[in-house]
Amino acid sequence: MNSRSGRYVRALFPLLALAAVGTPAMANTLNQNVSWTIDRANTTAKYRVVAYGDSIYAGYNGSTLNAAKYSAPTVDAEYLSALWNADIESVRRTKSGAVASDVYQNKIVAEKSYMQASSTRVVTFEMCGNDGLQARSSFKGQSGTCNYSVLTTAEANCKVNVAAAMDFINANAYAGTKQKIVANLYYPGYNADSAKSSCKDSATGATVVMRDKFLPSIARMNYWMCEYARQKGFKCVDNFAEYMGAEYDSNNDGVVDSVALRYVPGESESSYVTRITSTLRSTLRDANTHFVSSSSSYDYIQSDDTHPTYTGGTVKAGLFGGTTSSGVARYTSYSSGKSSIWNLYGHERMGWALSTYNAATP
Repeated sequence: MNSRSGRYVRALFPLLALAAVGTPAMANTLNQNVSWTIDRANTTAKYRVVAYGDSIYAGYNGSTLNAAKYSAPTVDAEYLSALWNADIESVRRTKSGAVASDVYQNKIVAEKSYMQASSTRVVTFEMCGNDGLQARSSFKGQSGTCNYSVLTTAEANCKVNVAAAMDFINANAYAGTKQKIVANLYYPGYNADSAKSSCKDSATGATVVMRDKFLPSIARMNYWMCEYARQKGFKCVDNFAEYMGAEYDSNNDGVVDSVALRYVPGESESSYVTRITSTLRSTLRDANTHFVSSSSSYDYIQSDDTHPTYTGGTVKAGLFGGTTSSGVARYTSYSSGKSSIWNLYGHERMGWALSTYNAATP
């Protein structure tokens, strides 16, 4: 997971991108809270989507002062507004650079009041990207004998905090909440991580291809995010499949790549990891070139090789506070449940994926 991996690993492990804010792991954090209401004409009802997370949901764009207006949760709010013919408030309580335990303790738990409001209908969260990014950075800096424990520690921390977050949301979200969703990790820097390590494997005495070690680790984290979701009444947005798989059948197995890569409810960890790291590995593509056809692709990752691309401008979010405002929806209706740009930008794709779980009524 190098610079491009860093993308995902930041995206995956959202927020290492915030290194500009500090130096030590826990110091590299920046609160980026936003409340943006989709104001629909001739409506009186207003409902809330609450999103907790790191730089991914924050809409981080390299700035300590602003963020994307339409990060994934706010994109989903637009879909909900059209579906329910209502105003939808997108509340993003995020901390760029935060590891999973920080998101859990200082956002989900400490700011539970946002999901307890009676207007809440959707609660979603993402985490673990920065745990992975930090593990990747640590591994890349190793010399001598490779120490893989940094990866297993990141995996363990992710599992513990994802499960705790779901349990806490189940116990504290407003009783009328219609949907609870977790979003897993994509792999930024997939191509960049094809480089060799500086350290050497203790068994072979040879250097290793970093992607060969990082991919199974990401796969295990993603598996447990989706598996815990199945066990605990959440839905799982499989960002890995949506970002890393093409929208056509590149290997002629009869299934579109992005569909074939998705977590299958009830499958075993070993089955999922084998599918991602071996059986379908040839179909994985760096999200810098997300193929919507065999001849056309779009860039889902910003120039930092970590965070999702976006469109629609920015809002104040960072060192000088966050935005609380409203605006009309960019789209008043959707053909087949998709906007015209649903697969052109990383945040638009993630927001659409969130919307596929929207309840028919509020």
